[in-house]
Amino acid sequence: MRLTRYTDYALRTLIYVALHEPRQSSIPAIARAYGISESHLTKVVHQLGRIGLVHTIRGRGGGLRLGRPPEEIVVGAVVRATEDDLALVECFSGGACAITPSCRLRRVLGEALAAFLGVLDRYTLADLLGGPDGDAIAQLLGLSAPGAVGEGRHPD
Repeated sequence: MRLTRYTDYALRTLIYVALHEPRQSSIPAIARAYGISESHLTKVVHQLGRIGLVHTIRGRGGGLRLGRPPEEIVVGAVVRATEDDLALVECFSGGACAITPSCRLRRVLGEALAAFLGVLDRYTLADLLGGPDGDAIAQLLGLSAPGAVGEGRHPD
């Protein structure tokens, strides 16, 4: 199973925005921090806004804020919302195969996909931010420690 770049960017955006709270984040700052395309990130942020995971504030002084507390943002739900196609094989999406009526592979792959998503459903954005890892991630992104004020923050 491989997630698309779109989903990867969505998850990384949520991590950045959460670590930058209570301040607003900006698409240019997020793109700079991760070294990714601003235009592609704009599409991702638009969808995150449509599904309520971020609030976008337009205009001068605008930016992004989390739309929900990190404890309420389930990683599995983000993956389901941002992946266009979780069909591991053609028959998952209605495609025909000569052995579909008796295929055990389809059942095994269906079980594996359910297990994959089940693990992701056990974690929230808050789980991805906690402890010393959250501090290290914030530093790697050029942000100070979560919740800290002042030094090391990007001037969004």
